[in-house]
Amino acid sequence: MTAAGVTERAVTPSEQAVLDLINIDEIRDIAVELVRGVGQNPPGEEGPTAGVLKRICQERGLEVRTSEVAPGRPNVSAVLPGGTAPGLLLLGHTDVVPAGDGWSLEPFGAQVRAGRLYGRGSADMKGGLAACVVAMSAIARAGVRLSGPVELAAVVDEEESGKGIRHYLASGDLPVFAGCIVAEPTDLQTIIAARGDSYVEITLTGASAHSGKPEDGRNAIYGAAAVITEIERIHTELAAGAHRLVGPATWSVGQVQGGTGTSTVPAECVVVADRRLLPAESAAKVLAEIIDSVNALGLTQKGLAVAVRMTMDMPGFETPPAHPLVTVVHQCVRDANGPNLPLGGWSAACDGGFIARDAEVPVVVLGPGSVANQAHRPDESVPLQDLVVAARTYALCALRLLGR
Repeated sequence: MTAAGVTERAVTPSEQAVLDLINIDEIRDIAVELVRGVGQNPPGEEGPTAGVLKRICQERGLEVRTSEVAPGRPNVSAVLPGGTAPGLLLLGHTDVVPAGDGWSLEPFGAQVRAGRLYGRGSADMKGGLAACVVAMSAIARAGVRLSGPVELAAVVDEEESGKGIRHYLASGDLPVFAGCIVAEPTDLQTIIAARGDSYVEITLTGASAHSGKPEDGRNAIYGAAAVITEIERIHTELAAGAHRLVGPATWSVGQVQGGTGTSTVPAECVVVADRRLLPAESAAKVLAEIIDSVNALGLTQKGLAVAVRMTMDMPGFETPPAHPLVTVVHQCVRDANGPNLPLGGWSAACDGGFIARDAEVPVVVLGPGSVANQAHRPDESVPLQDLVVAARTYALCALRLLGR
């Protein structure tokens, strides 16, 4: 056994024949094209990226279909056909966060320097998409017939409210999958648990008055201050219940909007907070708990109306470490010359939670690049060698999970 608990296994000649068809030049060229496809969200410009991905997959003989989630925002599905047994889902997204400021390079120039591809989305997660395509293409070119299909689902809107994955799951014609690998950047570590996420909006409504006589009004910002203090208190309490892999659930107030002018008692204030969910937590239960906590503050007795709503929720997931999907993926990344890392957890959230909860498919996250050090930052980049290891890993996973 290795230090990470992975048994040494030799790559078979038939597997090696597939791996020999994976080369750095092809992956680099695909990743470059995808980065140059932009796809910033907001506002939701995935169309050009989806078009590039569709063409690249069609050129490699994969079965491609698109589904319009919103105007100019299509999900892309590329399938490598197999037998009638359960298949393997490779999951990714075509949107990227806005480029923002602070870049020393053109954000969508997709420049390669010193073995790294630079550009918005290179790590999160155009590089992962490129690795998926090349892995599927290599299996097809090698003439391997798998027991079930391999599908790459590249959905829109992962960076915002998850419209793409919800649309994908609502289609009603999903095949049966033995497992799902989310190709998000994990430094090539096998991630078996991830937190979910939710946004909670709390609106306080009072009455305006002249600031010279504030007692004539009902100050909504004072009410918001009490809510913020309560959220901070709950956040501190949650630290005691940390999950062994993903850490604690958390609260973070991200936006406060209220008031119309300094000389007017504010009649309304809106507090928007981020609530990270533990893998087994229910968003509905979290909403009920924060409603109870806010109601307990007695703000209505002070003349304030309070409305609480959850505007977004994304479930977390956890897959048992002994699950066959986990053991195969963990072995394959090592056999693909990847790092010898232990099974891990992710404090970020991803669309894999929807697959685990709504499709009841086991999920792991594994992909090239770093979510902690590169994603959503200026001069985002990914090592080209990571892309090769990821493609080799995905190919080996398909061969071993769906081998005849």
